[in-house]
Amino acid sequence: MDLINGLHTFIRVVETGSFSAVARESNSSQSAVTRQVAQLEEHFGVRLFHRTTRKLSLTDEGQDLVTRARHLLEEAEDLEDTFGKNGGSPTGLVRLGIPVGAALLLVPDFTALLLRHPGLSVEIIVSETIDDLVAERLDLALVFGRSPDTSLVSRALATLGSVPVAAPAYLERYGAPDHPSDLLNHTCIIHDTGPDSTHWVFGGPNGSVDVEVAGAFRSNNSLVVRQAALSGYGIALLGDALAITDIQAGRLYRLLPKYAARRRQAFIVYPSRRHLAQRTRVVIDFIVEQFRLLEVRLRDGRAWGENDATWLV
Repeated sequence: MDLINGLHTFIRVVETGSFSAVARESNSSQSAVTRQVAQLEEHFGVRLFHRTTRKLSLTDEGQDLVTRARHLLEEAEDLEDTFGKNGGSPTGLVRLGIPVGAALLLVPDFTALLLRHPGLSVEIIVSETIDDLVAERLDLALVFGRSPDTSLVSRALATLGSVPVAAPAYLERYGAPDHPSDLLNHTCIIHDTGPDSTHWVFGGPNGSVDVEVAGAFRSNNSLVVRQAALSGYGIALLGDALAITDIQAGRLYRLLPKYAARRRQAFIVYPSRRHLAQRTRVVIDFIVEQFRLLEVRLRDGRAWGENDATWLV
């Protein structure tokens, strides 16, 4: 039997909890997937799963094989990267989980990376929250704040801020706030990232200012929030990396320039591995460099231009 392929199928059954799900993602039949697992059981002379009509669970031997199989597959991938037909060039697919705003910024640069490495493939899985890299079959994920999963390697990328913004149409109707507390009298667009989404915190000349904003429009997608701001509906708190291009173009105005909104650290996270595939290392190094350049750009006051709304106060 093809042991490597059989182990890969076994791992995916464990991760998805379903023979049929693995059959769908591999464009094969459920009977073919079941047969591969049965061949593994016959090969090793052990039972790997407890099967009932409602539940699939690992036996003790199956649990032991999961750990060993993952190490073996990682070694096989590393060997292929190092000694495969493409020599030292990175080859294969890297699956990256990334928030929508960061994806928008990085996609143009990713195309340049792929042109430099023709054997490399990158699949971008866009999500504001990444809960489980293994379950979602991700090699890497970009997150804000440290991951609670201590089994993951976390590499700091940059510390990024947020800026309150509004479109000219909104400001012409309602004017611009002079102080964070003025936001209580404005329509705010909520980026729903959790229970503190309406709690906006600013640092200013006299210390921290906390404001509990309100608004009838909210979304868990930063691009939707940005689009609502561009439409002139209200004031949004956007990541500065997402807002800077619109501010430079005059589509949005930066509000409260004397007050700094929250800052969050971005991390690239990935499973802890003794050997990291070359293709994954290439993508990690690329993302680290792009965020270094982004942080330098955002620190340069000239990058923001003079497009704030102080003239409307």
